[in-house]
Amino acid sequence: MAYSFEITKDKKGEFRAKFKYNSETMFATEGYSSKASAKNAIESIIKNAGGAEIVDNS
Repeated sequence: MAYSFEITKDKKGEFRAKFKYNSETMFATEGYSSKASAKNAIESIIKNAGGAEIVDNS
């Protein structure tokens, strides 16, 4: 599959959830102190983003 979520640990020791397409990071979350919080962020994005509004400010 071309899309994936990845959890990484940054230089500060915080966990970040990244959304990737073909190995390119499309966006990353804020840093979390626990891996469980990063997983919760992924679950929230999956649950809530499907109906997200598109806002064109161009």
